[in-house]
Amino acid sequence: MNPIYYGLLVLATTSLMGSSFAIGKMGMAYFSPLLLVGCRFTIAGLLMVLWIMRRPFPQTARHWTKLFLIGLFQTAGVMGCIFLSLRTITAGESSILTFLNPLLVVLLGTLFLGIRYRFSQWLGVIFGFIGVYVTLGFHLQWQVGTILGLGAALCWSIGTVLIKKWGAAFHLRVLTAFQMLFGGLVLLGMSVTLETPKLIVTPASVFILLWLAVMASIVQFAVWFYLLEKGDPGKTSAFLFLAPFFGVLSGWLLLDEVIKWYVYAGGVLIFLGIFLANWSPAGRKLRTGQTNVSRIFDTKKHPHPYRNPPEG
Repeated sequence: MNPIYYGLLVLATTSLMGSSFAIGKMGMAYFSPLLLVGCRFTIAGLLMVLWIMRRPFPQTARHWTKLFLIGLFQTAGVMGCIFLSLRTITAGESSILTFLNPLLVVLLGTLFLGIRYRFSQWLGVIFGFIGVYVTLGFHLQWQVGTILGLGAALCWSIGTVLIKKWGAAFHLRVLTAFQMLFGGLVLLGMSVTLETPKLIVTPASVFILLWLAVMASIVQFAVWFYLLEKGDPGKTSAFLFLAPFFGVLSGWLLLDEVIKWYVYAGGVLIFLGIFLANWSPAGRKLRTGQTNVSRIFDTKKHPHPYRNPPEG
């Protein structure tokens, strides 16, 4: 792939990923948190299902249950925690905490999947958690938003482990579409039962919702998975550290958020940790069982009856 084209796509997908925190916080002026994120992913999931109608769908209740559980953690858990956290912490802080996910994947992969990781990946975990401590102002007196931000990272890492374990049974776009749809429906149910839904319909609120559903969900996923398929998954995943950078930057640009110096310092350590946890040295082959966030979606390494079916 042309390096300039590759770089532009990386910037596009990570900026969409990171800026969704600030745009989501703007949307909370018109929506209650769970209602906003529920509408976002229900719309995105429905549009993607229409897009993939010619792809083979799962045939058994067991496969549908696995898709539901992935959506429960990957979409409902992650996005529910993120949008609830935005009520008490900044968009930049929420994005930094959420993108601890690759570091937690190392821990969970070791504990539950028996995966062996390189020394550099464990070093990344250490840098990452030191970065969290610094980001929180060198103390552990967390507020609710901080706990929810970490909860988002934990749910994301659990979803990642489930996709690693079960994802080979599904075509990638089918998995993406239905986990978003199921997660969105769960979030709508949570909105009805756990909060007083708020909805103010204006041109601005409709634009924010459609931007989150189409650009920050469908387009962002499509570009990211395209990069993973066409480029080196290990190297591509290292650029995830750009997403929380764009989260902090968009919070400053769109919301006038003032970020204290220790948040930047902690963010740098977290970015370094994520980089070390994801980066594969050039020319080095992966050991059996070794993984990171992007390798889960490496279609070349997971042949199965649903993925990459013959065209037509």
